Amino acid sequence: MRKLLILAAAGGSAAMLLGAFGFQYIGDMAPCKMCYWQRYPHAAAAGIGVLALLIPAAILPWLGALAALSTGAIGVFHAGVEKGLWEGPSTCTSGPIGGLSPEDLMAQIMTAPLVRCDEIPWEMFGVSMAGWNAIVSFGLALIWIAAARSR
Repeated sequence: MRKLLILAAAGGSAAMLLGAFGFQYIGDMAPCKMCYWQRYPHAAAAGIGVLALLIPAAILPWLGALAALSTGAIGVFHAGVEKGLWEGPSTCTSGPIGGLSPEDLMAQIMTAPLVRCDEIPWEMFGVSMAGWNAIVSFGLALIWIAAARSR
């Protein structure tokens, strides 16, 4: 049962990442800074899941739960920013600028999409992508915890 729970939790994070990439590359919705922040713990959880299936260390499912809780918390914060409940980051990330001529740098700046963290690009049933990430991630954390507690 433990392996099935780990597979479900890690697979859920992998599916969330695939969904994010789908919105980005198929749906042409460029992610904001906080959208990227939400992806890293999902990637960690998927990797932890692979390790947990190969190595029966008791700590690994707890680390998976921590990763899922982390992305869920970031999702709550991002959803609050989108709803205007609190202030978000004042800037968005950009790529490295080393080695670019002034003309190339200006071209990169002019073609970069402007993505604001306080705008909702997509929602379903009144819940934004950040909100759905939080909901699903907290559910995945519960699965990780169940895996950690099972033997």
